[in-house]
Amino acid sequence: MDHSIQDKVSVWLSGNYDQATKNAIANLQPDELADSFYRNLEFGTGGLRGIMGVGTNRMNKYTVGMATQGFANYLKKTYGDEPVSVVIGHDSRNNSRFFAETTAGVFAANGIQVYLFEALRPTPELSYAIRQLGCKAGVVCTASHNPKEYNGYKAYWEDGAQVVAPHDTNIIKEVQKITSFEQVNWNKQDDLIHYIEEDFDAIYLEKVKELSLAKEAIQAQKSMPIVFSPIHGASGKMVPAALKAFGFENIQVVKEQAEPDGNFPTVIYPNPEEPEALTLAVALGKKSGAALVLACDPDGDRYAAVVPNEAGEYELLNGNQTGTLLVYYLLSRKKELGLLTGKDFMVNTIVTTELINKIAEGFGIPCYNVLTGFKNIASIILQKEGKEKFLAGGEESFGFLVGDFVRDKDGVSACALVAEVVAYYKTQGKNVFAVLAEVYQQFGFYKEALISVTKKGKDGAEQIQQLMNQFRTNPPLEMNGSAVEKIYDVKNASLHYPKTQKTEVLDLDKSNVMQFYLADGSKISARPSGTEPKIKYYFSVNTSLSNTSDYRKIEKVLLEKLEGLKTYFS
Repeated sequence: MDHSIQDKVSVWLSGNYDQATKNAIANLQPDELADSFYRNLEFGTGGLRGIMGVGTNRMNKYTVGMATQGFANYLKKTYGDEPVSVVIGHDSRNNSRFFAETTAGVFAANGIQVYLFEALRPTPELSYAIRQLGCKAGVVCTASHNPKEYNGYKAYWEDGAQVVAPHDTNIIKEVQKITSFEQVNWNKQDDLIHYIEEDFDAIYLEKVKELSLAKEAIQAQKSMPIVFSPIHGASGKMVPAALKAFGFENIQVVKEQAEPDGNFPTVIYPNPEEPEALTLAVALGKKSGAALVLACDPDGDRYAAVVPNEAGEYELLNGNQTGTLLVYYLLSRKKELGLLTGKDFMVNTIVTTELINKIAEGFGIPCYNVLTGFKNIASIILQKEGKEKFLAGGEESFGFLVGDFVRDKDGVSACALVAEVVAYYKTQGKNVFAVLAEVYQQFGFYKEALISVTKKGKDGAEQIQQLMNQFRTNPPLEMNGSAVEKIYDVKNASLHYPKTQKTEVLDLDKSNVMQFYLADGSKISARPSGTEPKIKYYFSVNTSLSNTSDYRKIEKVLLEKLEGLKTYFS
């Protein structure tokens, strides 16, 4: 074993760590021991995320406490003598409540006032609470849709969004200064910890209710059967409550997945992007003849929608499709009601369907493109606050936000609005796919796909880095029979044209992403995940749709093109 790993293990075995931790270290196999200590769990630009367990590379009391001490130090340095308060929330994952209480205790020990949700709540409610309570920061203990072995710690700033520059890197510097758990102030002050009770839910839900644009349509379709699953997560109460606040009355929650459970016993992964996670919900939807099946991930910021197609078969809409529907509905409905102000704007991420940009352009609404990550959408909202009005924004990974009272993706309000979209078009005798066909006919038929390749551990991280280096030093010149016309290296902010060998340097934000634009209009993006040991490939193809009746025929052509690209990269 590497000497640096051995040294770390020795420190934990001989130091003032609790005996249960020392016993757990002694029971680890050599490869587990190496992976648990080969590095320090990195506090990245969004916070912590990792496998739970003992060691420097794991989520545990000590790594969470050290991260919180660094965060507390930065808050005190930033605000000086000004009073500082934070909001703490958590989801249903194993140890989430323990990590939330640990975090609250360390903040309170440092003289920071803490508002701790008395029980699990969806992440968007925490985002809302930060601004509503006038706090300087927030933390939610969750690993989102990761497997059950994981947990995490997402850091938020006073605008209710996950931290961005310069605070993200500055917090990291303060966290890195905490090299031992003995530098952590563990002497919590109980009188500084206040609990957020259930009455706060009603305040948040009232804001969600204000988003509705079709009360008459909902009244006409109030008995429309809707099935919902929180997938053992934190949204089991809030999503049904939001649907009822909108006016829907026939809501069935999947009983087997209704109770919070960090072991997620009925699914392989608690990820609503995965059809497997929706198996029970779809089965109940079929049984009850549901017009819509909805689900959220464990912390309730992502959502999924399944609807019956023209053949009566239940079909999962991907994040690009639901985003397209919501954007088209919001803009067309607001235009119809005279609610567009002339100062409205939308935000899209660089790996989300460009169709959203096309729709916004068609309505004369600016749509700003940002790097992947909802914090970048929130950053634009903050920059334009008081000058322009944010309507909506989303990302392909099943995240969407309408309005600006929350500054992160909001699965609760998204579920309610998707239900409204289905009800609204149902009153016009249209199903979701008929609406999509009309959108494709008007703005272009876009189809997307995603491949995620998992590379675990130290070797996996190195392999991902090698892949990205190869894309930069020896990029492909054709893919799936189509020439690569330009290559956007987001990390180096450069645009390269292989045919002419010309390269432009761009004045844009940087991220470890490569994008390839093909002669046939296809776009491929390669991006290492910031929260999981994966490299992700995003594929987008498009063509025209001259007749809505050709929807499925043209879709088949696009799907074949996507399969060709996926085969190339697999």
